[in-house]
Amino acid sequence: MFHILIVEDDKNTRKLMNAIISNEGYKTFTTENGKDALDILDKEHIDLIVLDIMMPQMDGYEFTKTLRSCNNNLPILMVSAKQLPEDKKKGFLVGTDDYMTKPVDEEEMLLRIKALLRRSSIVNERRLTIASVVLDYDTLTVSRSNDVQVLPQKEFYLLYKLLSYPNKIFTRLQLMDEIWGMDSETSDTTLNVHINRLRKRFKDYSEFSLIAVRGLGYKAVRNDEV
Repeated sequence: MFHILIVEDDKNTRKLMNAIISNEGYKTFTTENGKDALDILDKEHIDLIVLDIMMPQMDGYEFTKTLRSCNNNLPILMVSAKQLPEDKKKGFLVGTDDYMTKPVDEEEMLLRIKALLRRSSIVNERRLTIASVVLDYDTLTVSRSNDVQVLPQKEFYLLYKLLSYPNKIFTRLQLMDEIWGMDSETSDTTLNVHINRLRKRFKDYSEFSLIAVRGLGYKAVRNDEV
């Protein structure tokens, strides 16, 4: 069972979030500020934090910055009434993993929690399994039975990224920024070449496919989830 810490200073919001999340089968812990949240982390195993920003004693920004400065990479979902782009940007800059604005959609919040937990598991294991196919992040290999392929670094990172978020559409800019870096002069052509190479490599693999979404970018479909 996953353990989720809810850090929210508004009593009614905290109780509502606690009910929604615990009813989904998660074990929950609650507190009203970042300072007390740090105390809970010292005593309990926590898998994910749902975090408000505006709180007494230690706000969400300071809490996240403190956690990341200690190399603690627990997934954090910020949930705040602050809706301006600069507020979201600040949240991501201090180290949050996702950001939602209040009032939250209950179903969307649960989906985001599920996605963050799944991603955290993938990152910690550094392995991704799709039916009989295994992607090993440390060796840059994709294997199926006795077929083991060592991929060039960029090709592997691109495939691993897409397959880690099945059915999620990534824009070309997102992929170029993450795989090649924001300062890179990588063009659409380079990205397309890498996608085509991956398609050719794995054309006989029925477990997954890479799909171009016209006018948007690319997504991966995992056929073990169909």
